[in-house]
Amino acid sequence: MVGHDIPLNQGCLKPIQIKIPPGSLLDPSDDAAVIGGNVLTCQRVVDVIFKAFSTCAASQGCMNNTTFGDDSFGYYETVAGGAGAGPTWHGRSGIHTHMTNTRITDPEILERRYPVVLKQFSLNRGTGGRGSFFGGDGVIRELKFRRSLILCLLTERRVYSPYGLNGGEPGRKGRNIIYRHNGSEENLGGKFKTPVSAGVSNNSLLCFPVAL
Repeated sequence: MVGHDIPLNQGCLKPIQIKIPPGSLLDPSDDAAVIGGNVLTCQRVVDVIFKAFSTCAASQGCMNNTTFGDDSFGYYETVAGGAGAGPTWHGRSGIHTHMTNTRITDPEILERRYPVVLKQFSLNRGTGGRGSFFGGDGVIRELKFRRSLILCLLTERRVYSPYGLNGGEPGRKGRNIIYRHNGSEENLGGKFKTPVSAGVSNNSLLCFPVAL
């Protein structure tokens, strides 16, 4: 935004005045029902700022927060997605973007310490928006549960696609899918809490975060 390659410091932030009206999304009242401020809202603020300055197209818009566990343990991870393209560059695929800044657990450690099997973790090809510069592709992450647990997800870009800029196409929306024992496929939407049970290979979760 500054247009020069300078290190981040207090001086370059001093001229900026941030106005946040009381009672707004970023300054809710004490009794407002809120959750995920650090892991969801901050990512959308980044999108808004970048779009206002036409810096780059939207990314997956959240950290794709995945938690599961029971009375004996709890596990939390953030799933990667695709980074938005810019005026002179393609977006990166299968990466944590902006405020996420975390590493995901190695598959061997995940399966050794927790009752899950990582069936698939791969790029979801063709999900980034097309244009002069392509958006990064999202990922497919599929977990098979080996015992009864409670699963919770906090995700975005499941209803509205990540936007493009300057004529670039939007990316594909993500999906959170559960395969049940009876063979049914259920799209659970962006935010949910649901019990999962141990069993056959079709009792698993697929998470498709994508971006432009």
